[in-house]
Amino acid sequence: MQQKDNTKRDDGRVRAVPSSIRRALRDVTDDVAAWRKLRGLTQAQLADRSDVSRGTVVRLEGGDGGVSLENVLRILRSLGVLDGVAKALDPYETDVGRLRSDEHLPQRVRTRDLTRRSDG
Repeated sequence: MQQKDNTKRDDGRVRAVPSSIRRALRDVTDDVAAWRKLRGLTQAQLADRSDVSRGTVVRLEGGDGGVSLENVLRILRSLGVLDGVAKALDPYETDVGRLRSDEHLPQRVRTRDLTRRSDG
């Protein structure tokens, strides 16, 4: 039986965390801890270099999904891997992004009416 982790939303309701998100969070936090150790840094040293609290580093490495994106990016920068993460997220580094690179990106995306027929 799979374990269901839950998180509380801002409105107080609880929502389940999908297993793919839990796996990715575990992978990322394990990688952060490995990079820290490869760099020979303690959690306190990494926190100091990242300008975050030691508790933030502990929570991140412990798999707390509530660490802010800004703090995660500060930590990744201090580990010297921020550029690699940014490149991995670059849509133009993917096949789809390269195929669609000549298209104009809209300022905003609206939902499409999928019930309308286009033939008629």
